[in-house]
Amino acid sequence: MIVTTAHPELPADLQTVDAFEAWQEQHVHEGNYEFVRGRVIPKPTMKQDEFYLADFLIRQFVKTQAFQQGDALLPEADSYIDGFRKRIPDLTYVTAAQKQAIRQGERINTLFAIEILSDSESYEDVLDKLQDYFDGGTQLVWYIIPKRQKIFAYTSPDDSKAFKGQAIISADPLVPGFQFVVAELFA
Repeated sequence: MIVTTAHPELPADLQTVDAFEAWQEQHVHEGNYEFVRGRVIPKPTMKQDEFYLADFLIRQFVKTQAFQQGDALLPEADSYIDGFRKRIPDLTYVTAAQKQAIRQGERINTLFAIEILSDSESYEDVLDKLQDYFDGGTQLVWYIIPKRQKIFAYTSPDDSKAFKGQAIISADPLVPGFQFVVAELFA
């Protein structure tokens, strides 16, 4: 279960991402925090036993045409849903056009998020994250379940397909060529 932080110095009227980020600049804390409709949610950093998953995924991504065209797959980058919600996927797909928009001061939401299920996440937490991502325009979410060696590919909060073993998971058509045999991720 993800626990909402209770900082004594956190203003009671903190309701927007802008207000949260202004507060965050004044009150430096270690770690990442997601912000969802007035709640500050600690976002644990990726655990060392998850590094190999992220490394594998990034190595597969750099083989794609999307990477050659300037797109990126970044660990733990901000993804802005709206003025009231900011999530931090374990891996965030960012297009070259989105990177340019960021340089111009715009906030972006990822088109493709990859999450690694942690022991502290409840089913409700997963459902909330999925809804937030798709509310912001995300087109694909992969939820990796390491203990089951399975990946759920969501194309909406209610539509998913499970992949495991020798099944090939693909991010087509969003990221053509970003695909692999699921078992290789866990090898």
